[in-house]
Amino acid sequence: MQKVKIMNNKDIQNATTNYLKRNNYPHFDLKTVMFDMDGVLFDSMKNHARSWHDTMAHFGLNLPYEEAFMHEGRTAASTINIVSLRERGHEATEDEIKEIYAYKGMLFNQCPEAVRMPGAYQLLLNVKSSGLTPMVVTGSGQKSLLERLQTNFPGIFQKDLMVTAFDVRQGKPNPEPYLMGMRKAGNLQPNQSIVVENAPLGVQAAVASGCFTIAVNTGPLPDSALLDEGADILFPSMQALCDQWSSLFAILSTTP
Repeated sequence: MQKVKIMNNKDIQNATTNYLKRNNYPHFDLKTVMFDMDGVLFDSMKNHARSWHDTMAHFGLNLPYEEAFMHEGRTAASTINIVSLRERGHEATEDEIKEIYAYKGMLFNQCPEAVRMPGAYQLLLNVKSSGLTPMVVTGSGQKSLLERLQTNFPGIFQKDLMVTAFDVRQGKPNPEPYLMGMRKAGNLQPNQSIVVENAPLGVQAAVASGCFTIAVNTGPLPDSALLDEGADILFPSMQALCDQWSSLFAILSTTP
């Protein structure tokens, strides 16, 4: 997979200037950075993809492993219904959704424990040191991962500043999760938040919410899958974003 080159200061400056002009903001007034969880904070997407593939097969449905990455960020019900409509011509019932998702959760919990994404914790510390509040905005409802946020990232996240699958009616690519994140943070405006995402649907949601959107390509998808959805800037990993956070934040704080 071709990875984008490391962003230099000119690339970052151009991206921030273009964002402000496009959205008619005079400047940034940053308060928060909203992070997706799977594939951003935890290296967990391969476990989700395998669990979804095997679960669908168990129920006589077909969801290829690679396709599961494209559905990242959807609520479970939405993913199940997309496959059900395609395979059976109708949506799943509420009972079927509960049964399928419970089975998927059982398989997911049998997978090797997802490790912290390299660079993620230091980036979160850097974000806090910059005076910004880190938030989690995830389509996941897997309690095993949600509970691990506190142990893997101690002192970083506030429980009342998280948005999960349990908080929204419409998951990504609908902007509702990120709009809710801004509301929870104090009814912020889009130029007061940054989003960090690794999935096409998550990028769609972030862009639709109006926030400056940073994509990190931590999975098997080509860079174009993220850039074509409107990401303002793309880094090849969380570590690369961490390494350039100081420069990025300085530019965001002084643009234009």
